[in-house]
Order: sequence, then C-alpha cells, then structure tokens
Amino acid sequence: MSQQAQETYRHYIGGEWTDGHGDETFTSVNPATGEELGEFPRGTEADVREAVSAAEEAFEEWRAMSYIDRAEVLWDVYHELRDRTDELGEIVTKECGKEISEGRADVVEAYHMVEWAAGNSRHPHGDVVPSEIAEKDSYMRRQPRGVVGCITPWNFPVAIPFWHMAVTLVEGNTVVWKPAEQTPWCGQTVAEMMVEAGVPDGVFNLVQGYGDAGAAVVDDDRVDTVLFTGSAEVGHQIADEIGGEPGREVSLEMGGKNGVVVTEAADLDIALHSAVMSSFKTTGQRCVSSERLVVHTDVYDEFKQRFVDLAEEVAVGDPLEEGTFMGPAVDERQVEKFHEYNDLARREGANVLVDRAEPDDDEVPDGHEDGHWVGPFVYEIEYDPDLRCISEEVFGPHVALVEYEGDIDRALDIHNDVPYGLAGAIVSEDYRQINRYRDEGEVGLAYANLPCIGAEVQLPFGGVKKSGKGSPSAREVIEAVTERTAFTLNNSKDIQMAQGLSAEIKTESDD
Repeated sequence: MSQQAQETYRHYIGGEWTDGHGDETFTSVNPATGEELGEFPRGTEADVREAVSAAEEAFEEWRAMSYIDRAEVLWDVYHELRDRTDELGEIVTKECGKEISEGRADVVEAYHMVEWAAGNSRHPHGDVVPSEIAEKDSYMRRQPRGVVGCITPWNFPVAIPFWHMAVTLVEGNTVVWKPAEQTPWCGQTVAEMMVEAGVPDGVFNLVQGYGDAGAAVVDDDRVDTVLFTGSAEVGHQIADEIGGEPGREVSLEMGGKNGVVVTEAADLDIALHSAVMSSFKTTGQRCVSSERLVVHTDVYDEFKQRFVDLAEEVAVGDPLEEGTFMGPAVDERQVEKFHEYNDLARREGANVLVDRAEPDDDEVPDGHEDGHWVGPFVYEIEYDPDLRCISEEVFGPHVALVEYEGDIDRALDIHNDVPYGLAGAIVSEDYRQINRYRDEGEVGLAYANLPCIGAEVQLPFGGVKKSGKGSPSAREVIEAVTERTAFTLNNSKDIQMAQGLSAEIKTESDD
C-alpha cells in the first residue's frame, strides 16, 4: 500500500473486506493540515455481531494449533511491521499528528510486542506443582478464553493494538478490534498486514467506527474478554457493565494526572530533561504525560526559570519534519478541551508563566493553517486539593508548577492527592528519597531520574485508582485472556491410595 491514502476503505470480517451493514461513513483528517485522508464505513451493531460470529467460528481451529504454530503466524506479522516501519510510521504521523520519530517508534514498539509474544510461545505456559500423593502429578495449565474485544486509542494507533492483540492471539484467542475513530487509516494498514502475514480468516477482525461500535463489542456477551485503553470515563463504564459479570473478563488502562517530583537533592539538568519530555512529548497527549511538576522550594526558582526558557523554545511545527518536537493536537475537540482547562487554571488563581496555547502565525508551517495547533501552557499555582486544574486530566501541553516545602513525605502528599494513579517520576540524587517514592508513590508506573513517559513491552503497563483495572500489555494480559485449569493425573493402579482414602468403597453386594 502506498503512503497516499485511498478514497474509501472497508471493515475486515471473517476474512473478507466488507462495507458492512450501515450506510454512514466518516472521514479521517490529517490534524496538521486538515487534509482528508480517506473515507471509512461507520460500524454498526450488526457489523460487530458479524465480526464476533466470525471470531467464534474461527476459535476452535485456532486454539487447536500449537503455541509454536500460532507464533509462526505472528512472526510473519512481525516481519511485516519491521519491513514497513518507515511507511507505517509516516501514516501514524499523518493521521494522529505526532512527530515523525515518534510515528516510527510507535511501529517499533508494536513489533517489539509481537516479538515478545511470539518468543514467549516457547516458554513454559503453566506450572507443575507437587501433590499430596506421591502417585499423582498435578499441573496448572492455561486455556484461551475465546473471543477478545480490543478497543484502542488514537495516540498510539499501532503499538497499543499490538499490546492487546499479540499476546491474545498467541494464547489461542480470536480478536474483534475497534480502533479509534481518529486513526482508522492506521487500523486499515494493520489489517492489510495481518492479511499479508496469513492470519487465518476470522481469527482477526476489524470493525471501524465510533463509540457506539465499541459499545456493541462490550455489550455482546459472546465476547469473553474486553481489553480497553482510553479515557477513564469510558473505561469505568465498561467496568461497571461487565467487570463483575460471571464468565467475562475486562482489563482496562486509562488516563492519569501524572506528576514529576523534583527534590532539593535533584540534578537539575536531569530534572529539566525529565520535565520537558514528560510534559510536551506527543504534545502532552499521552496517558502518562505529566501535567504537574512538584518542585522543592530550595531549587524552585532556578528550576522554574530554566523550565520556562525551555518551554518558550520548544519547536512546534510540521510533524513530518525531523526537527519538530511538538506536532498538532489530534482534533478540534482536543483543542477546545485544552483551552477550557487553561481558562480554568486562570480562574483558579494560576500565575501564567508561558502562554503559547495559540501559536503565532509565523509558528504555523506554510500550508498547515487548517491544522489543530497548540503550544505549551505553563503556570504556577499554590497547592490546594480542591483545584480542578491540578486534579483533572487535560491531555495536552498544560503544565502546573507546584512548590513544596519540607521532606519527601510532603512531596508525596501532593503527588498522590489526585484520583488517578498511572505514572510518575522522582528526580533526586538521594537514594532514600527515591526508595521512599518507590514505596509510597501511588502509581502503576514509577520512574527515578527519568521522564514519566515510556514503556518496555516486557513490563506491565497499567495504573491504580481511577487509572486502571489490569495491565493490557505483555505477560500481564495473559491473566485476562486465559483461564487456568488445575489438572491432576493418577499414575497408580491403586485408586484408593491415589485418592488418599483409608477405606474401600462399600457397595450393597458387600453386605
């Protein structure tokens, strides 16, 4: 497939490209230019039901294959992704707006996850455990759960789908995938790669569309597991609907109001690098982006001045240009939310330090006037737990500096005092402070002397509090997409001994 999007696309269900049952379509738009990238069918409940039926039908044959054979199919997917990294990376950048090195990194992370999942197929997939009886062997084995619904976000439109799907498929499940409506071209391209790699018909199914298509995936009780990455609001709705339903499983990774703690013992060069990367990479549109910098009073003034200087110089521009640091916001809705929270911060008493929220005309690249452009918005504010601007997720380059006095416990009080608990970081040269943060930080992803963004596929990726229920990545997702079976084998002819019984079974004929 070329890097120029075609005019119209289709769902992929049961091994066939199809227009589906609905008449409505929607358009993918380049957020940097406003250019239309392609037209896509808007999936309906009937399309989802058809996809689930196809996945159900394919399940028995797929699960009957060995781990190794299933992994061989995924290795072909790996090579598709690796061989076409530059092509797909450019599509990522054109469709979601993050700068080109991040677009390529999105694809690299995807094939790293496939590599992990396929390689894991040759590792143990259960446990041999001792039995109370010498003549018995006891095992715990894993069995696939069945049809897995994957609902994924736009900001990592290739990596996160493979966090969900790679392990799911190697474990023997089949998939119905609903990608984000902002990045359907990425979804289309991934589906084409799955076809090229020879994934059997019905094992992988793609339904494009909006939230109603995702809701149909959740509502279909033939979907045994739902894997979701996205907003806390939607994730909690999913949890309420199926989180306690017998026979169904859910794993959710949601948003955060993440913080970076800079102590009096920090190396400020490391602290500034961590803060800028955490706050502005991907235009602040990561679930792990930092929107709060909690800085000790002893280093606050120097840190503030240097951070402000860097924020003023962050390169906002064409995401396809190698020198760009920040591309556009993904769509107009995200721009509006960003400005609403900037205005809220002002009303709540913020002292604005950097206001590039609406970039000047000379900052917008030629030919990109219709893009969704934003820039860094930085302010300082006195800590108050009732302030919405420092407790609610913005999902943009909206950053609060909060000064603190006292020891690391005071920093942790501020850091933890939000309803979310996804990611966070501490910058300090004092290992005692680092260990205190490690032990008391209420996050699922913790970093020391690093930005709070990033991921490695072999590690869990999920949060606590409102940020998550499960970790839909790497080995952690195995718990959600498999059932454990306890299997016991008797090796003795003496059934009484094998069962640990002390007396023979009596029958009427014995009396």
